[in-house]
Amino acid sequence: MKQGLFIVVSAPSGAGKSSICRKMLAVCPSIKFSISFTSRPPRPKEINGKDYYFISREDFRKRIKRGEFIEWVENYGHFYGTPWKTMEKYFQKGKDLLLDVEPRGAKKIKRKFKGGVFVFVLPPSRKELLKRLKKRGHESEPIIQARLAQAERELKEISWYDYIIFNKDLEKAVDQLRSIYIAEKCKMSGLRGEVKKFIKK
Repeated sequence: MKQGLFIVVSAPSGAGKSSICRKMLAVCPSIKFSISFTSRPPRPKEINGKDYYFISREDFRKRIKRGEFIEWVENYGHFYGTPWKTMEKYFQKGKDLLLDVEPRGAKKIKRKFKGGVFVFVLPPSRKELLKRLKKRGHESEPIIQARLAQAERELKEISWYDYIIFNKDLEKAVDQLRSIYIAEKCKMSGLRGEVKKFIKK
């Protein structure tokens, strides 16, 4: 069976990664979303089984021990992890997959799976990033400052990503991610089997 394509999207908190991914799924129904597990409580409008699988810290730790995650990290006292089952399903059915994963987890996925496409989303500026974090309104000032400090560390990971998107305008950023997806689907490396069949005929 022809292997599908998987795209991993990373970004500092507040860059708009989740919004881009949601809109990307709406305009490209052929690509499926890898739903991560988290031990944090859902934010307003988040839906269990759609945005994340929300579970307790105890349950998350048990899943870690059972080896259920390709990658997992702890951020601000909460666990986040990508389940092996999602990638197994992707490999078995040849489906295209979109993953929303922070840089530490993205690097682990890159080591374990070949053929992925890695995209890093940036806000227009550091000033705009701070503005977006404060606009959320549900986090304390110490948490906001911690997120900014982590953003600085994550920026050092940019060099190994395949593509960069500056999220100055949401619709344009989604269009750029969609363009990356379309271009990657047309690469010779992923179409060799079909090309050989065409030439033989």
